[in-house]
Amino acid sequence: MMMTDRELALKSIIYRRNILKYIIAAGAGHTGGSLSCIDILNVLYNDVFYNVKPDNFNSPDRDRYIQSKGHCVEALFVVLADRGFFPESDLETLCRYQSHYIGHPTKKVHGIEQNTGALGHGLPISVGTAIAAKLDKKDYRVFTLLGDGELPEGSNWEAALSAAHYKLDNLCAIIDNNKLQITGPNIEVCNIDPISNKFESFGWSVREVDGHDIKALRKVFASMPFEKDKPSLVIAHTTKGKGIDYMENNLKWHHGVPNVEEYKNAIAGLDMEMQRLTELQWQ
Repeated sequence: MMMTDRELALKSIIYRRNILKYIIAAGAGHTGGSLSCIDILNVLYNDVFYNVKPDNFNSPDRDRYIQSKGHCVEALFVVLADRGFFPESDLETLCRYQSHYIGHPTKKVHGIEQNTGALGHGLPISVGTAIAAKLDKKDYRVFTLLGDGELPEGSNWEAALSAAHYKLDNLCAIIDNNKLQITGPNIEVCNIDPISNKFESFGWSVREVDGHDIKALRKVFASMPFEKDKPSLVIAHTTKGKGIDYMENNLKWHHGVPNVEEYKNAIAGLDMEMQRLTELQWQ
């Protein structure tokens, strides 16, 4: 059954709580980026993907999702657990010795398509996967989530050229555009703007969206492909650390772990947002 915008928005808050819970238990994790991309993953897994379920994950007709920004795997883990790919209790072993739940995606975890995290590799893998679908005359779509900080990697631009050349309108790349990376603002480390103009000049069809607006995200993904014979790019404008006031746009939280007091403050803020959304008049 299709979820409402309200239900998805409330689910994002639960996901944020779980991200913090398991990062704190592990004593490690990429907190800020996981919080910035969680609304995107929420909409993809609960509204967009076709045939991506625990009991048919080997189906040749399923949509594919490849998380290029693999360091933010905590967001992916909590969504996969919620979707039933593995018991949520498995995440209590996050970053523990011999656990499959490590700091980047691995195919040893049910529901993960590819090992990723070497930044700049997710888009090339996705291009190859989309080409395979065309060659096999399959209708499945390929989605990949990139961090804006990985765009300077040259492999992204080789992949972008190839995607346009092969007219991969079954491919959607999403950029978690939170404008911060580990060493500072993107504009200072290596300016990548204007992103839209670059991809359009490479032959992509581009849309920009508020990456925390559930309704807007659903609308943009529902319009895929944006143009026939062109790969689609969604530039999702997000906030690093979204949902936790003291983390938002704060470089410290790229991979910071909250202490007990910080965790309490974060949960209190999320509880307030849960109450606000519950009382909000949705259209």
